[in-house]
Amino acid sequence: MGKGGEKGGESGEPTAQIHFYTWEEIQKHNGRTDKWLVIERKVYNVTQWATRHPGGHRVISHCAGEDATDAFQAFHINPTLVQKFLKPLLIGELAPGEPSQDRDKNSQLVEDFRTLRKTAEDMDLFRANPLFFSLYLGHIIAMEVLAWLMVSYFGTGWITTLILSCILTTSQAQAGWLQHDFGHLSVFKKSSWNHIVHKFVIGHLKGASANWWNHRHFQHHAKPNIFKKDPDVNMLHIFVLGDTQPVEYGKKKLKYLPYNHQHEYFFLASSPALAMVQLLSLLVPCSHALPDPNTFMHFFPFWSRMEPFRVPSSHPLPSLLGRVESYGKVTEKARGDWEPQFLESHWFVWVTQMNHIPMEIDCEKHRDWLSSQMAATCNIEQSFFNDWFTGHLNFQIEHHLFPTMPRHNFWKVKPLVKSLCAKYGVHYEEKPLWKAFVDIVGSLKKSGDLWLDAYLHK
Repeated sequence: MGKGGEKGGESGEPTAQIHFYTWEEIQKHNGRTDKWLVIERKVYNVTQWATRHPGGHRVISHCAGEDATDAFQAFHINPTLVQKFLKPLLIGELAPGEPSQDRDKNSQLVEDFRTLRKTAEDMDLFRANPLFFSLYLGHIIAMEVLAWLMVSYFGTGWITTLILSCILTTSQAQAGWLQHDFGHLSVFKKSSWNHIVHKFVIGHLKGASANWWNHRHFQHHAKPNIFKKDPDVNMLHIFVLGDTQPVEYGKKKLKYLPYNHQHEYFFLASSPALAMVQLLSLLVPCSHALPDPNTFMHFFPFWSRMEPFRVPSSHPLPSLLGRVESYGKVTEKARGDWEPQFLESHWFVWVTQMNHIPMEIDCEKHRDWLSSQMAATCNIEQSFFNDWFTGHLNFQIEHHLFPTMPRHNFWKVKPLVKSLCAKYGVHYEEKPLWKAFVDIVGSLKKSGDLWLDAYLHK
């Protein structure tokens, strides 16, 4: 039960009663119809408001019963403005004798991380460089313009088709990294501006839904590599991941696919990945009852713009590339069939999975923000090519710790993060790009072998 107290004003009359709660009481309110969370020692009941949360109801629900201070600061570029939405939800505070952190977390580590964040803010590392993002968008548009000129002058012959497939695959991959920046509110100071440009980039340039992406991706950032909370590790029975899930599946004799071969069929599963993402983002509801109609306003201009690049069915390459742009299109023959986004899908899948699949994947352990992100992410060595090729996702650690930080500043905060990790013995993993790709396959093979052993012998 929460304890109550009163504070007197200058006139001596009592003000509103303050309720105090223990962590034991707060942790009980973590169900689907009962959600409390703590931000800077203040207790909020977000049960009714969760469905109106702009980031989706699941991401805020994942923090129910916990101290959500660091998650709150990580996702909001103007916490002071957001506080006005929290004020009506305030129901009390942590009792004076209660620690600020739940579940015996290292309070000094948490405080030092928050000091690090304040240092990064003082260094202006959360301020974006407009020139960087202008040039980045410019090089994407330049590639599309070049593709238009080539198909206008040279048609869709063998050589032109191959060149166009490389150009448009590259422009699409880079547009994918750019929409990621706006989706994380890391470019403009105002959230609304980021949302507007995000819908343009992911909609007009990619033909996908901004709402769907935000709803899933924010969950991933809040609870990376946590089963039932991170949608990116919910592989729909295609893969078993980590060390515990394979054994559980094996003991229960679950065999949706031959998981001991998952490191081999991963190469095939990568090909249709983006097509499925694009289709689901357009058709599957997320935090709303129906798909966002604005999505389709971006969807049709995207396909209309790409129509000149359609390869005739008589062309010698359709069986390999499907379309010159090689990232999926509604076919002329079937109108509803989805072709594989062959080249870009592999680029997208290998880059996005290299930082997470080889890391710890398990059930919720209620770690502090720094430890949780470090256990689930790793970095790839820095170089001009790696930065460009991965959209700066080679700095996955810094990106996960500070998701609203502009990517061109990750290298500046990296030494501070490494120093803090060294102080507390938190493992900071960094590897070459080639090893990151090899580790994906090795991790899948290890998990598959664990499943097979449990399936046969336990």
